[in-house]
Amino acid sequence: MKKIYTIIVLSLLCAAAYAQETKPTVEVHGFIRNYYAVDTREMVGLTEDFFTYVPKDVLTLNNSDDGNFYPNARFAALTSRLWVEAKGYEFNGLKVGARVEGDFYNGLGNDKVTGTANFRMRQAFVTLSRAHWNLKAGQAWHPLAADMPDVFSLNTGAPFGPFSRTPLTQFEYNFGEHLSLSTALIWQMQYASNGPSGKSAKYIEWACSPEFYFGANVKTDNLLLRAGLDVLSIKPRLYDDYGFLTDRITTLTPFFYGQYKKDLFSVKLKSVFAQAGDHLNLNGGYGVCEIKSDGNWIYTPTRNSSSWISFCYGKKLQAVLFAGYVKNFGTAKALVDADKFWFSTNSFDNLNQMVRVTPSVIYNFGKLAFGLEYEMTSVQYGDKAQGMDLSKGLYTEDLHWVTNHRVQGMIKFSF
Repeated sequence: MKKIYTIIVLSLLCAAAYAQETKPTVEVHGFIRNYYAVDTREMVGLTEDFFTYVPKDVLTLNNSDDGNFYPNARFAALTSRLWVEAKGYEFNGLKVGARVEGDFYNGLGNDKVTGTANFRMRQAFVTLSRAHWNLKAGQAWHPLAADMPDVFSLNTGAPFGPFSRTPLTQFEYNFGEHLSLSTALIWQMQYASNGPSGKSAKYIEWACSPEFYFGANVKTDNLLLRAGLDVLSIKPRLYDDYGFLTDRITTLTPFFYGQYKKDLFSVKLKSVFAQAGDHLNLNGGYGVCEIKSDGNWIYTPTRNSSSWISFCYGKKLQAVLFAGYVKNFGTAKALVDADKFWFSTNSFDNLNQMVRVTPSVIYNFGKLAFGLEYEMTSVQYGDKAQGMDLSKGLYTEDLHWVTNHRVQGMIKFSF
């Protein structure tokens, strides 16, 4: 037995002696970014309303004026960003990297325009890779949100495409040069599902099951294609007055992304068909379609199609065109009660469809960039006063359009 222990110790010592380790390099990067924006009507937005979602519906005043139709303006540098990257560390063939990133969004008051902007974490993850596989663990972009259009607007095309940074563990395996498969276990934090207790990550905690993603990627010199499926199972209620419940809703969200680049031209497109995609900053939600005799609820999700396409040409002087379309198809089953229906907190449940067109011009002068962008967002709403069609989970009466026009400028210095 002593000989065996001796052999094991000597083997470990030999392995340590021959272990090869390289020291990492640490780089600090960031940018100072100033936005200047003017809107023609009130918008639902975050980050001092630089991150726009949808224009608000008509608010009729006593004199018949629309209380949400008025010009408003803003400018600020609170989206300035700083990140640190560790690169080049390798131990016995295992390559290790890391990144931590933050900006200054936190700290604004309830009115979104007062207070002191505080530094907050955006991303913080470590990467491990060897030969044909790589692993990412930490807080990073959701797999459905990672590929973005070329607009310089802070919303990066949302809610026409998913937008979420979230805790995850993501694994990818490469089968040669062109094909790879990826999978991820995902949790909720800042971007969480809505429900009976409001927007909360408690629903996924009570479910004890992470969000799951599986996707395939095809890549050539000029072309990138992705297709995947996102599965989320949450528990909106834990108990009622009579004890613990078995409530649960499981949703499936497939998506497709395509990208073609050649010389100075690129085109990108993404399409998502989401069930209750509110945790992805998409328009959607879920409601109760049946109340069982034991007190448990059966849920039905909304179905929402969100798509965008963007074109970009140029390097020093870039011209960009973005177009997006959203369609709300309502719930899969009839609802029992409009009060037992929970929709995206960044939107409105009487939204029927939405379009956006955004042309932009960006002039890159070395590390300095200037941008000018026009964003037109139109939403078709149903009349709240007429009530929801419970058989569809949708407002279908007195449909009308409201439109916001935004002109936005940007000055950005990267380092």
